[in-house]
Amino acid sequence: MKKLMILSCALIGLTSHTVIANEQQEFQMQSKAAIKEFATTLKSALVGAMKSGGPTEAIQVCNQVAPTIAATLSEKYGFEIARTSLKVRNPDNKADCWERKVLNEFEVRKQAGEEIKTLTFSEKVTNGDSQELRMMKAIPTGAVCLKCHGSNIAEPVQTSLSELYPEDQATGFSLGDIRGAFTIRKTLEQ
Repeated sequence: MKKLMILSCALIGLTSHTVIANEQQEFQMQSKAAIKEFATTLKSALVGAMKSGGPTEAIQVCNQVAPTIAATLSEKYGFEIARTSLKVRNPDNKADCWERKVLNEFEVRKQAGEEIKTLTFSEKVTNGDSQELRMMKAIPTGAVCLKCHGSNIAEPVQTSLSELYPEDQATGFSLGDIRGAFTIRKTLEQ
């Protein structure tokens, strides 16, 4: 009887571990799909804005369209998706403690030779009385990003940035820097 109870407990523990592993794997797959959709949709809107009105038009996309894309995808996938950085433009995108830790780790991994486009991190986190699945994927700074995020920003672009983002910290980036990251958070049902 005692052996049967031990075996039952072991099977329950194994099943519980398998369920958690499957849940995390499913979350990672959905997160990657959401990030890809966010990146593709936002890039398309930014490219269109750059073609039609240049960097000042692209700033409007980041200011007005990007939050709408994030909200739409958050609803579609059933978790919160956003962008953050160690140097934010929009204070609403300020990194929380967990995100800062991951962004700093991305910098260490980049310095160790990992390519920015491969930098991702995911884990289950206890937050007070709740548990969350979290994931981040680094965003590289491309050449076109430097028009609004570099060191030599044209005067009309800087004027537009100052009007929309008086507390802007998101400048001074160089080609190949980590601009920030997509961040995903899903609260688990208890």
